[in-house]
Amino acid sequence: MNVHEVLNSSESARRLSELTLLYQFSNTMLSTMRLNKLTHLVLTAITAPSSHLFERAILFLRNEKTDIMQGMLAVSRRTSDRLQIVGNQDALESRWEIDDDTIAGQRSDEFCIRVRLTRIDVDTPCPVIQRVVFERGSCHSDEGRCHICPTCTVVRELCQGRFAVVPLVSRDVTIGMIVVDNPETGGEITSQNLHFLQLLANQAGMAIENSMLYNRIEDANANLRYARERLLHGERLASIGEMAANLAHELKNPLITIGGFAGRLLKTLPVETREHHYADTIVSEVGRLELMLTEILDFSRKPAICFSPCNIEEILKDSLANCTTAFEDRNIDPTFSDCDPLLMVLGDSHQIKQVFLNLILNSCDAMLDGGRLELSAKKSLRDGVPMVVVTLEDSGGGIPDNMLSQIFNPFFTTKHHGTGLGLAIANRIIINHLGSIQAQNTGKGALFTIVLPLMEQREGM
Repeated sequence: MNVHEVLNSSESARRLSELTLLYQFSNTMLSTMRLNKLTHLVLTAITAPSSHLFERAILFLRNEKTDIMQGMLAVSRRTSDRLQIVGNQDALESRWEIDDDTIAGQRSDEFCIRVRLTRIDVDTPCPVIQRVVFERGSCHSDEGRCHICPTCTVVRELCQGRFAVVPLVSRDVTIGMIVVDNPETGGEITSQNLHFLQLLANQAGMAIENSMLYNRIEDANANLRYARERLLHGERLASIGEMAANLAHELKNPLITIGGFAGRLLKTLPVETREHHYADTIVSEVGRLELMLTEILDFSRKPAICFSPCNIEEILKDSLANCTTAFEDRNIDPTFSDCDPLLMVLGDSHQIKQVFLNLILNSCDAMLDGGRLELSAKKSLRDGVPMVVVTLEDSGGGIPDNMLSQIFNPFFTTKHHGTGLGLAIANRIIINHLGSIQAQNTGKGALFTIVLPLMEQREGM
């Protein structure tokens, strides 16, 4: 056999080996839709000793939202030696496989962790990134554009020697890149190796894109299932709420009858007798149940709002006047001195008053041994929109921090005799009036802030 025949035989053997690798690589890309496993298989196949390609491979994927190349994975030859071949090694239907222990070992490698913390801005002037991302071409560190470039502060620092970069392209868009080098031997990266790597990268780009799309579809399906479950749960709760409202309505009439007769009986019984005590208990408990049923009915009904101009100062003064008995019984000193004139809002004065009454009475319940309640109402600009800001601050010790975020939830209460609907109803009323209500602790007590849109005053009004 002459020299020419030997060279031809060697070239044929090389091409056959490359074709076998391409088939195995293609079969491997089709074997999984798990993005994590897929990326490990790609880099492990490139660096496996049996492939005779490169000693180390680094993967970057492009974040579409931030336009940043994000380091995802790095695999070296010493962490890729456990690549398994499934099927006959010489057959075209064979493929590579990798176990979870190998994947975990590769991810915990010190160099891999360093890569995963690396970010590259796509708009960097680095010619490597410009070539790979925008021209979708491969790049070698020995090229003139890269060899003496002072802008490369990422890839060259990672590789510390000769390297090559190929893009991962899908649908004519660069979705990432693979960086390869030979840090152990410092071996040359030939044009043949680079060309073959580009062939592998073309397949890997499409496989990674398909895996990402598949994962997005899976996430969308999971979100749809969750939304469907929430919808069904909401329908069940709505049915239960409707049943509870009907039940509350049916119970209210007999309760009123029981309370009425118990009240009559109470008036006829001597005060010091056990029967008087029993009747008094019936009357008070019936009253509590009536209040509870009323709040349940109020919460279950969709309130109709009769919009009309409302004077906030007058509503607050009326609310304070209605709570005079509660202030006197608990030795509470209310003050309402800080109020801008003509604070008008468009809304239902009865519903707005219900909100303030609820908040004032809650403060009274928190100050059984006396205290101070301070109210104020002022104009304020919120995002350039004129608003009315009403604050109610008490000295009742405040709300437990772990409960502060839940107090506006229906049926959540810290009272032994409460329904947990008062603040939920108040919150809904304020939201229906295009406002907001917030609660916070001041150290001495609780501070409630109600914000409502200020009604524009026309001339002549």
